[in-house]
Amino acid sequence: MRYGPAVRRRKLGAELRRQRELTGMTSREAAGAVGWHQSKVSRIETGSSGVKPSDVARLLDAYRVSDPELRALLGALCGAGSADAAGARRGWWYAYRDRLPAAYLDFISLESEASMARTLETTVVPGLLQTAAYARAVTRAALGDPPEQRVAELVQVRLARQSVLRGEKPLELCAVLDEAVLRHEVGGPEVMAEQLRHLLRTGSLPHVRLHVLPFSRANHIGITGPFVIFSFPRIADLDVVVLDHLTSSLYLERKEDLRAYGSAFTTLRAHALSHENSLDFIAGIAGIGAGG
Repeated sequence: MRYGPAVRRRKLGAELRRQRELTGMTSREAAGAVGWHQSKVSRIETGSSGVKPSDVARLLDAYRVSDPELRALLGALCGAGSADAAGARRGWWYAYRDRLPAAYLDFISLESEASMARTLETTVVPGLLQTAAYARAVTRAALGDPPEQRVAELVQVRLARQSVLRGEKPLELCAVLDEAVLRHEVGGPEVMAEQLRHLLRTGSLPHVRLHVLPFSRANHIGITGPFVIFSFPRIADLDVVVLDHLTSSLYLERKEDLRAYGSAFTTLRAHALSHENSLDFIAGIAGIGAGG
């Protein structure tokens, strides 16, 4: 975990290997070019070993990669902490590294560097769209009876994650929500009413698209359970599917898995309401006008 969560290390290693192969260099030749042992290059490429930002820069220099956006992305994947448009440094979760599960750190780091997220939710509002009160209720329900300090910390992390939706180049979020997500009164009527209003406000952002699957169309929800697909700028091979379970998360990176879940998401979105009709649907449940 020293230089970035495991999934991110594997993604970074795979792209560094691809860049090396584009030059025609062997791993032995690459190691010689930067003065390392071949085993270090191999460990980096398989993701079994962390890599410092300075080492990534040395490899990219050896591979003659001059594209500044590509270099910035790969630097960010190793934990370099790229600056966003608002001047804030990504990698804020580093302060929580000793208090959050490794799988959650993986998820946050991928979410922070992705350019797009496609998500299916069947029971709860996606974390990026939750209010503080809703997040608090969900956290308490998930953990049973945790100490209040622990709840506050996890809610703080969840709200901090939402910074990816702000800034000059925000995350593009497309969410398919089963109607049950909107009907479950998480935290009670008042908390849920505010959550629905928050969905309407956030849904008005140009980079957020919401698609509701009404109960009348929910026969297609059985295709799969909840999942998130993260995509990264310009490098399709970095895409990853995340499946959440009760005690862990599963990360799928094979091309066939990405195709299958990408196809499932496209099917579900096609059977869901349009973004505009979804906002009207949410407003109807909330008992307010879509502009309210």
